Amino acid sequence: MLPGPSDSAASLADVLSDSLRAVLGEPNRLGLPRVDRAAVLVVDGLGAENLQTRAGHARTLAAAMRTRADVIATGVPTTTAAALTSLTTAARPGMHGIVGYTARVPETGLVVNQLRGWDEGRLPAGWQRESTVFERAAGHGLEAIAFGADRYRDSGFTRAVLRGARYVPGRTIEDRLDALGAALADRSWRGVAYAYIAELDVAAHEHGWASERWSAALERVDAGVAAIATGLGPDAGLLVTADHGVLDVPERGRIVIPDASELWEGVGALAGEHRLLHLHAAAGADPGELAGRWREAVDAQAWVATRHEAIEAGWFGSVDAAVRPRIGDVLVAARKAVAYYTEAAFAGSAGRMVGQHGSWTETETRVPLLRFAGYA
Repeated sequence: MLPGPSDSAASLADVLSDSLRAVLGEPNRLGLPRVDRAAVLVVDGLGAENLQTRAGHARTLAAAMRTRADVIATGVPTTTAAALTSLTTAARPGMHGIVGYTARVPETGLVVNQLRGWDEGRLPAGWQRESTVFERAAGHGLEAIAFGADRYRDSGFTRAVLRGARYVPGRTIEDRLDALGAALADRSWRGVAYAYIAELDVAAHEHGWASERWSAALERVDAGVAAIATGLGPDAGLLVTADHGVLDVPERGRIVIPDASELWEGVGALAGEHRLLHLHAAAGADPGELAGRWREAVDAQAWVATRHEAIEAGWFGSVDAAVRPRIGDVLVAARKAVAYYTEAAFAGSAGRMVGQHGSWTETETRVPLLRFAGYA
């Protein structure tokens, strides 16, 4: 049986949009009370399980995760490009169109990185199809601010998903959190803010989320959030969440599928990520036959679904006709601590990646939703 989302549960797509509703004094799914200033801090790779296991390194954050309501689903694929776009548009991938780390562009047949492809000129105009919460805030006369690393300030992905927000760069974790805290303490400002911390995810990919480097980055985030929370009044609210969780894939779990394997027969293009493959069938190939071959090969290691089956199971939410061909004809979603590679991919830096994400496991999909000051 394929996994699928719970339509009744809150998700990452609710978080920023409900923050705007809180400023507007409108009812919202998360039950946020009215505030004048609302902020969402996204800590890339900080899954609920990751935080619970490393609670001793994050006493402020761990103390705020008290009930089941403090954990939400991020949605699939559990990859940054898709999840952040869901957060900032309040739409699921089937509508906003970012369906994986890499995706096949139907018009050109190219497989394009969804974070860098904008700057390479390989993604068509309007590839991200939805308006942003920041644009909606501006329509209500509110200011929207985004705090992030300087290197992301002018990227095409930033322009696509943070449209309508004034970008404030900060080199370090402390720079960004200090600036966010100052904005929330400024009673002359009314609006919504977003801040992004990438450092935990970077440490997880290189060293694993169980590493000392990951824990050290978590401690820095926790200290910054504690400082912000201390200065918040009841008229300002802060939510801390994540785009996905992370699990460490050992070397024995990084499975290389030889180029000559029959599993690649009938595959015209490969997209997605190593824990959620999008297999685009070659002309004349039967997706059902391809899916059957993969099911037999991966057995209990992964869920295998045709595009139709995945859409019926709700993997991408409602899927617009224009987005449908961006999704693979067959999807292979890891359910164990494994990742799948071509020979070329494994020979590169991806083959050394420890912390990974992308699939349906609870470690990857469950993220914290922590409330401070006006929301606490």
